[in-house]
Amino acid sequence: MLKIGMIVGSTRPNRFADTPVKWLVEGAAARTDLKLEALDLRDYKLPFFNEPVPPSYSGGVYTEPQAEAWRKRISEFDAYLATVAEYNHGPTAVLKNAFDSAQLEWQRKPIAFVGYGGVGGARAIEHLRGVAIELQMVPITQGVNIGMEPYLGIVQKGATLNDYEYLVQSRKVMFDHLAWWGVALKAARQAGARSVLAA
Repeated sequence: MLKIGMIVGSTRPNRFADTPVKWLVEGAAARTDLKLEALDLRDYKLPFFNEPVPPSYSGGVYTEPQAEAWRKRISEFDAYLATVAEYNHGPTAVLKNAFDSAQLEWQRKPIAFVGYGGVGGARAIEHLRGVAIELQMVPITQGVNIGMEPYLGIVQKGATLNDYEYLVQSRKVMFDHLAWWGVALKAARQAGARSVLAA
């Protein structure tokens, strides 16, 4: 069974993130091919990137104890999922910093995104796809975009994400593809595929 680390990408009070997090945990619980575990950035207290040299110069080791703990925790997972709030057309600073606070641990693993906001967090997700590629991750195409209509329906009218069938279907498709890529890349890593850097 694949281990999926779900990074909760907002730490602000009264965040909306808790709504999709609960919904994603619910969806994952119905599956037998993956296990989802939340990684709430509120719990990690990561300092903003403060390394004297780039991690590529230090073999991926960080001098900040919190970053070291984070990267070791990240290494336990086969794939990742991130909830993405969009602030001013970009991701939250804490989420970008979480990506910067590990390096080798991300490599050759897939990641999916669940965004929310005016255009379903699409602009912030697009930014993070480039970050993920630079970290040698595999950002999958399939994800969930919670646009303004369901967002307001939940916040103002008491609706739930399950009231929007297209979002429920998007969640299923996302998990299907994340599992496929997770299995494929895990097999490749276990087979000892040569590092591109060492080729």
